[in-house]
Amino acid sequence: MSIQTPGIHHVTAIASDPQANVDFYTDVLGLRLVKRTVNFDDPHTYHLYYGDEVGTPGTILTFFPFEGGQPGSVGRGQASATAFVIPEGSVAFWVDRLESEGLAVEDPVERFAETVVAFEDRDGQPLELVTGESDIEPWTDGPIPAEHAIRGFHGVTLDSLDPEATGDLLEAMGFQRVAQAGERARYEADGERATAVDVLDRPDGDRGRQGTGTVHHVAVRAPDAETQLDWREELIEQGQRVTEQKDRQYFQSIYFRESGGVLFEIATDPPGFTRDESVAELGSDLKLPPWLESDRETIESQLAEIDEPTPAEAER
Repeated sequence: MSIQTPGIHHVTAIASDPQANVDFYTDVLGLRLVKRTVNFDDPHTYHLYYGDEVGTPGTILTFFPFEGGQPGSVGRGQASATAFVIPEGSVAFWVDRLESEGLAVEDPVERFAETVVAFEDRDGQPLELVTGESDIEPWTDGPIPAEHAIRGFHGVTLDSLDPEATGDLLEAMGFQRVAQAGERARYEADGERATAVDVLDRPDGDRGRQGTGTVHHVAVRAPDAETQLDWREELIEQGQRVTEQKDRQYFQSIYFRESGGVLFEIATDPPGFTRDESVAELGSDLKLPPWLESDRETIESQLAEIDEPTPAEAER
Protein backbone atom coordinates (compact mmCIF):
# COMPACT_ATOMS: atom_id res chain seq x y z
CA MET A 1 0.00 0.00 0.00
CA SER A 2 1.16 3.52 -0.74
CA ILE A 3 -0.94 5.25 1.94
CA GLN A 4 1.45 6.50 4.61
CA THR A 5 -0.17 9.28 6.59
CA PRO A 6 2.18 10.93 9.12
CA GLY A 7 -0.64 11.27 11.64
CA ILE A 8 -3.73 13.21 12.60
CA HIS A 9 -4.53 16.49 10.83
CA HIS A 10 -7.50 17.67 12.93
CA VAL A 11 -10.43 16.52 15.03
CA THR A 12 -13.89 18.05 14.62
CA ALA A 13 -16.44 17.96 17.45
CA ILE A 14 -19.89 19.31 18.27
CA ALA A 15 -20.44 21.99 20.90
CA SER A 16 -23.35 24.06 22.19
CA ASP A 17 -22.78 27.74 23.01
CA PRO A 18 -20.08 29.27 20.74
CA GLN A 19 -18.92 31.88 23.26
CA ALA A 20 -18.53 29.28 26.00
CA ASN A 21 -16.59 27.15 23.54
CA VAL A 22 -14.21 30.00 22.69
CA ASP A 23 -13.74 30.87 26.36
CA PHE A 24 -12.90 27.31 27.35
CA TYR A 25 -10.42 26.47 24.60
CA THR A 26 -8.64 29.82 24.59
CA ASP A 27 -8.82 30.92 28.24
CA VAL A 28 -8.68 27.55 30.02
CA LEU A 29 -6.61 25.37 27.67
CA GLY A 30 -4.62 28.21 26.13
CA LEU A 31 -5.17 27.30 22.48
CA ARG A 32 -5.38 29.95 19.80
CA LEU A 33 -8.57 30.59 17.83
CA VAL A 34 -6.95 30.41 14.40
CA LYS A 35 -10.02 30.55 12.17
CA ARG A 36 -13.59 31.77 12.52
CA THR A 37 -15.71 30.60 9.63
CA VAL A 38 -18.95 28.65 9.07
CA ASN A 39 -19.91 25.06 8.47
CA PHE A 40 -19.83 25.02 4.66
CA ASP A 41 -22.64 22.43 4.66
CA ASP A 42 -24.75 24.44 7.14
CA PRO A 43 -23.56 28.06 6.77
CA HIS A 44 -25.73 29.44 9.55
CA THR A 45 -23.55 27.58 12.07
CA TYR A 46 -20.01 28.56 13.04
CA HIS A 47 -16.99 26.41 12.35
CA LEU A 48 -14.33 27.36 14.90
CA TYR A 49 -10.71 26.17 14.67
CA TYR A 50 -8.21 26.08 17.56
CA GLY A 51 -4.54 25.17 17.45
CA ASP A 52 -1.02 26.49 17.82
CA GLU A 53 -0.05 29.94 16.55
CA VAL A 54 -0.70 29.14 12.88
CA GLY A 55 -2.94 26.06 13.06
CA THR A 56 -0.23 23.53 12.19
CA PRO A 57 -1.65 20.16 11.07
CA GLY A 58 -1.61 17.93 14.12
CA THR A 59 -2.72 20.72 16.49
CA ILE A 60 -6.18 21.61 15.20
CA LEU A 61 -9.35 20.94 17.18
CA THR A 62 -12.45 22.31 15.46
CA PHE A 63 -16.08 22.72 16.51
CA PHE A 64 -19.55 23.07 15.07
CA PRO A 65 -21.32 24.94 17.92
CA PHE A 66 -25.09 24.46 17.77
CA GLU A 67 -26.88 26.73 20.23
CA GLY A 68 -29.61 24.70 21.87
CA GLY A 69 -28.23 21.49 20.39
CA GLN A 70 -29.12 18.17 21.98
CA PRO A 71 -26.43 16.53 24.11
CA GLY A 72 -24.91 13.42 22.63
CA SER A 73 -23.54 10.39 24.43
CA VAL A 74 -20.02 9.08 24.01
CA GLY A 75 -19.80 5.39 23.20
CA ARG A 76 -19.08 2.72 20.65
CA GLY A 77 -18.92 3.80 17.03
CA GLN A 78 -17.20 7.11 17.80
CA ALA A 79 -13.94 8.74 18.61
CA SER A 80 -14.26 8.75 22.40
CA ALA A 81 -11.36 10.96 23.55
CA THR A 82 -9.04 13.59 22.09
CA ALA A 83 -5.59 13.82 23.68
CA PHE A 84 -3.10 16.71 23.76
CA VAL A 85 0.61 16.61 24.54
CA ILE A 86 1.90 18.37 27.64
CA PRO A 87 5.52 18.45 28.82
CA GLU A 88 6.89 16.09 31.42
CA GLY A 89 6.55 17.72 34.82
CA SER A 90 3.35 19.63 33.94
CA VAL A 91 0.78 17.21 35.34
CA ALA A 92 0.38 18.93 38.71
CA PHE A 93 0.04 22.35 37.04
CA TRP A 94 -2.77 21.12 34.81
CA VAL A 95 -4.63 19.21 37.51
CA ASP A 96 -4.62 22.34 39.67
CA ARG A 97 -5.66 24.56 36.77
CA LEU A 98 -8.53 22.37 35.62
CA GLU A 99 -9.83 21.82 39.14
CA SER A 100 -9.69 25.57 39.78
CA GLU A 101 -12.06 25.94 36.81
CA GLY A 102 -14.56 23.65 38.49
CA LEU A 103 -13.85 20.70 36.20
CA ALA A 104 -13.94 17.09 37.36
CA VAL A 105 -10.44 15.71 36.75
CA GLU A 106 -9.63 12.02 37.00
CA ASP A 107 -6.57 10.93 38.93
CA PRO A 108 -3.53 10.73 36.63
CA VAL A 109 -2.83 7.21 35.35
CA GLU A 110 0.02 5.55 33.51
CA ARG A 111 -0.72 4.26 30.00
CA PHE A 112 1.95 2.91 27.66
CA ALA A 113 4.67 4.57 29.79
CA GLU A 114 2.93 7.98 29.59
CA THR A 115 0.98 9.90 32.23
CA VAL A 116 -2.62 10.65 31.27
CA VAL A 117 -4.93 13.24 32.82
CA ALA A 118 -8.56 12.78 31.75
CA PHE A 119 -11.31 15.41 32.04
CA GLU A 120 -14.23 16.86 30.07
CA ASP A 121 -14.96 20.23 28.52
CA ARG A 122 -18.07 22.27 29.35
CA ASP A 123 -20.18 20.16 26.97
CA GLY A 124 -18.96 16.86 28.40
CA GLN A 125 -16.55 16.02 25.59
CA PRO A 126 -13.80 13.70 26.88
CA LEU A 127 -10.31 15.19 26.68
CA GLU A 128 -6.90 13.98 27.82
CA LEU A 129 -3.53 15.55 28.53
CA VAL A 130 -0.66 13.13 27.91
CA THR A 131 2.97 13.67 28.83
CA GLY A 132 5.37 13.37 25.92
CA GLU A 133 7.53 14.99 23.27
CA SER A 134 6.37 17.22 20.40
CA ASP A 135 7.95 19.41 17.75
CA ILE A 136 5.24 22.06 18.33
CA GLU A 137 6.17 25.29 20.07
CA PRO A 138 3.50 26.72 22.39
CA TRP A 139 1.62 29.86 21.45
CA THR A 140 3.44 32.67 23.24
CA ASP A 141 0.42 35.03 23.49
CA GLY A 142 -1.72 32.47 25.30
CA PRO A 143 -2.50 32.46 29.04
CA ILE A 144 -0.44 29.34 29.87
CA PRO A 145 3.26 29.56 30.84
CA ALA A 146 5.35 28.18 27.98
CA GLU A 147 6.89 25.46 30.13
CA HIS A 148 3.41 23.95 30.71
CA ALA A 149 1.56 24.84 27.51
CA ILE A 150 -0.15 22.32 25.23
CA ARG A 151 1.97 21.22 22.28
CA GLY A 152 -0.54 19.91 19.75
CA PHE A 153 -2.24 16.53 19.68
CA HIS A 154 -1.00 13.32 21.15
CA GLY A 155 -3.76 11.35 19.42
CA VAL A 156 -7.30 10.02 19.68
CA THR A 157 -9.13 7.02 21.11
CA LEU A 158 -11.63 5.20 18.88
CA ASP A 159 -14.37 3.18 20.58
CA SER A 160 -14.97 0.92 17.61
CA LEU A 161 -17.96 -1.27 16.81
CA ASP A 162 -15.52 -3.56 14.98
CA PRO A 163 -12.01 -3.17 16.45
CA GLU A 164 -10.42 -5.64 14.06
CA ALA A 165 -11.77 -3.83 10.98
CA THR A 166 -10.78 -0.44 12.40
CA GLY A 167 -7.28 -1.75 13.10
CA ASP A 168 -7.02 -3.10 9.56
CA LEU A 169 -8.01 0.30 8.18
CA LEU A 170 -5.46 2.11 10.32
CA GLU A 171 -2.73 -0.24 9.11
CA ALA A 172 -3.86 0.40 5.52
CA MET A 173 -3.37 4.13 6.16
CA GLY A 174 0.16 3.71 7.49
CA PHE A 175 -0.36 3.15 11.23
CA GLN A 176 1.35 0.21 12.91
CA ARG A 177 0.05 -1.69 15.91
CA VAL A 178 2.69 -1.25 18.60
CA ALA A 179 1.14 -2.15 21.98
CA GLN A 180 -1.81 -3.74 23.73
CA ALA A 181 -3.09 -3.23 27.28
CA GLY A 182 -6.42 -4.79 28.23
CA GLU A 183 -9.18 -3.51 25.97
CA ARG A 184 -6.88 -0.87 24.38
CA ALA A 185 -4.64 -1.36 21.32
CA ARG A 186 -2.15 1.38 20.36
CA TYR A 187 -1.42 2.22 16.71
CA GLU A 188 1.33 4.66 15.72
CA ALA A 189 2.01 6.56 12.50
CA ASP A 190 5.54 7.39 11.39
CA GLY A 191 5.32 11.15 11.82
CA GLU A 192 6.60 14.02 13.93
CA ARG A 193 3.39 14.76 15.87
CA ALA A 194 -0.18 13.57 16.56
CA THR A 195 0.71 9.98 15.72
CA ALA A 196 -1.17 7.87 18.28
CA VAL A 197 -4.53 6.20 17.72
CA ASP A 198 -5.91 3.86 20.37
CA VAL A 199 -8.67 1.40 19.47
CA LEU A 200 -10.93 0.06 22.22
CA ASP A 201 -12.49 -3.40 22.21
CA ARG A 202 -15.64 -3.04 24.35
CA PRO A 203 -18.24 -5.43 22.93
CA ASP A 204 -20.63 -4.80 25.82
CA GLY A 205 -20.29 -1.00 25.78
CA ASP A 206 -23.19 1.28 24.93
CA ARG A 207 -23.52 2.68 21.44
CA GLY A 208 -22.65 6.37 21.14
CA ARG A 209 -25.12 9.01 19.98
CA GLN A 210 -24.04 12.12 18.08
CA GLY A 211 -24.76 15.47 19.67
CA THR A 212 -23.07 18.17 21.67
CA GLY A 213 -20.06 16.87 23.57
CA THR A 214 -19.13 14.26 20.96
CA VAL A 215 -16.60 14.03 18.14
CA HIS A 216 -17.99 14.35 14.63
CA HIS A 217 -14.95 13.07 12.71
CA VAL A 218 -11.21 12.48 12.79
CA ALA A 219 -8.98 13.71 9.96
CA VAL A 220 -5.58 12.30 9.03
CA ARG A 221 -2.94 14.09 6.99
CA ALA A 222 -2.14 13.93 3.28
CA PRO A 223 0.79 15.92 1.84
CA ASP A 224 -1.13 17.35 -1.13
CA ALA A 225 -4.30 17.03 -3.20
CA GLU A 226 -2.80 14.74 -5.84
CA THR A 227 -1.64 12.24 -3.24
CA GLN A 228 -5.02 12.48 -1.56
CA LEU A 229 -6.77 11.46 -4.80
CA ASP A 230 -4.40 8.51 -5.20
CA TRP A 231 -5.23 7.42 -1.67
CA ARG A 232 -8.93 7.82 -2.44
CA GLU A 233 -8.65 5.31 -5.26
CA GLU A 234 -6.84 2.84 -3.01
CA LEU A 235 -9.50 3.14 -0.32
CA ILE A 236 -12.26 2.58 -2.88
CA GLU A 237 -10.43 -0.54 -4.07
CA GLN A 238 -10.44 -1.73 -0.45
CA GLY A 239 -14.23 -1.37 -0.34
CA GLN A 240 -14.55 2.02 1.37
CA ARG A 241 -17.23 4.43 0.15
CA VAL A 242 -15.29 7.67 -0.21
CA THR A 243 -16.68 11.10 -1.10
CA GLU A 244 -15.46 13.28 -3.90
CA GLN A 245 -12.72 15.77 -3.06
CA LYS A 246 -14.18 18.79 -1.25
CA ASP A 247 -12.71 22.28 -1.06
CA ARG A 248 -12.53 23.37 2.58
CA GLN A 249 -10.50 26.48 1.68
CA TYR A 250 -7.71 25.73 4.17
CA PHE A 251 -7.31 22.11 3.02
CA GLN A 252 -8.86 19.65 0.57
CA SER A 253 -10.93 16.84 2.06
CA ILE A 254 -12.32 13.39 1.37
CA TYR A 255 -14.54 11.47 3.82
CA PHE A 256 -15.57 7.89 4.54
CA ARG A 257 -17.19 6.00 7.42
CA GLU A 258 -15.37 2.79 8.29
CA SER A 259 -16.89 -0.47 9.55
CA GLY A 260 -16.30 0.44 13.19
CA GLY A 261 -18.62 3.44 12.83
CA VAL A 262 -16.01 6.22 12.89
CA LEU A 263 -16.23 8.96 10.28
CA PHE A 264 -12.76 9.60 8.86
CA GLU A 265 -11.49 12.48 6.77
CA ILE A 266 -8.23 12.73 4.87
CA ALA A 267 -7.16 16.39 4.77
CA THR A 268 -4.26 17.99 2.92
CA ASP A 269 -1.61 19.94 4.80
CA PRO A 270 -1.73 22.92 2.39
CA PRO A 271 -2.76 25.62 1.86
CA GLY A 272 -3.24 26.36 5.56
CA PHE A 273 -4.95 29.08 7.57
CA THR A 274 -2.84 32.05 6.48
CA ARG A 275 -4.24 32.00 2.95
CA ASP A 276 -6.77 34.71 3.87
CA GLU A 277 -5.39 36.24 7.10
CA SER A 278 -1.96 37.21 8.34
CA VAL A 279 -0.51 35.30 11.28
CA ALA A 280 -1.17 38.26 13.56
CA GLU A 281 -4.85 38.47 12.50
CA LEU A 282 -5.77 34.78 12.53
CA GLY A 283 -9.23 34.18 13.98
CA SER A 284 -10.12 37.85 14.28
CA ASP A 285 -12.74 38.09 11.51
CA LEU A 286 -15.46 35.88 10.08
CA LYS A 287 -14.05 34.33 6.91
CA LEU A 288 -16.40 32.99 4.24
CA PRO A 289 -15.57 31.01 1.11
CA PRO A 290 -16.14 32.84 -2.19
CA TRP A 291 -19.40 31.00 -2.90
CA LEU A 292 -20.95 32.31 0.36
CA GLU A 293 -19.72 35.92 0.24
CA SER A 294 -22.90 37.13 -1.47
CA ASP A 295 -24.88 35.85 1.54
CA ARG A 296 -22.59 37.40 4.15
CA GLU A 297 -25.16 39.86 5.54
CA THR A 298 -27.75 37.10 6.06
CA ILE A 299 -25.22 34.68 7.52
CA GLU A 300 -23.79 37.23 9.95
CA SER A 301 -27.28 38.22 11.11
CA GLN A 302 -28.03 34.62 12.10
CA LEU A 303 -24.76 33.92 13.94
CA ALA A 304 -24.31 34.72 17.62
CA GLU A 305 -21.76 37.40 18.38
CA ILE A 306 -18.45 36.13 19.73
CA ASP A 307 -16.10 38.26 21.78
CA GLU A 308 -12.66 38.12 20.21
CA PRO A 309 -10.04 36.49 22.43
CA THR A 310 -7.35 38.95 23.41
CA PRO A 311 -3.67 38.11 23.98
CA ALA A 312 -2.98 37.55 27.66
CA GLU A 313 0.15 37.45 29.70
CA ALA A 314 1.00 33.92 30.76
CA GLU A 315 -0.15 33.16 34.28
CA ARG A 316 2.63 32.84 36.79
